[in-house]
Amino acid sequence: MHPDTTPQPAPTDAGLSAAQAETEARRIIDDVYRPTAYRDTTPLPARGDAPPVVQPGRAPMSQGATDASVLMLAGGTATAMVGGTAAVLMYVSQFADPIVCGLVFGAPTALVLALARLAQRARPAPEVHQHYTGTVHQDQRNVHTTTRGVWAKTNNRQ
Repeated sequence: MHPDTTPQPAPTDAGLSAAQAETEARRIIDDVYRPTAYRDTTPLPARGDAPPVVQPGRAPMSQGATDASVLMLAGGTATAMVGGTAAVLMYVSQFADPIVCGLVFGAPTALVLALARLAQRARPAPEVHQHYTGTVHQDQRNVHTTTRGVWAKTNNRQ
């Protein structure tokens, strides 16, 4: 060990007893390791006088509206890329038939739409879990209702 870093015994000439010296040492250590940050725990007011400020980025909207806008942006970008590719192909070739280009570039779109519809129908129905406490009676009758005529007459049959 380096001679300057060896711990030196505390001087007892100051008139402190061992217990007082221990207490003073603990106070000094606590002062050194005291946190320097403070968290104000007083509750914030529920309503203030300042109006809300719109943050930079997307405008505030619901989650459904955000999802729909992202979907529309993605669809618009895909449409622009497909249309731009078809336009460049027709311009560069100077011979491309617009109907053939429409069929070639429209086929992937039709395929994607068909796959999306198939995936939507293949999705399983959500499970419904019902929990009851006590005696429960469930009535599961089907009622067929027919309403006809200018002056409506309703017939309910079980």
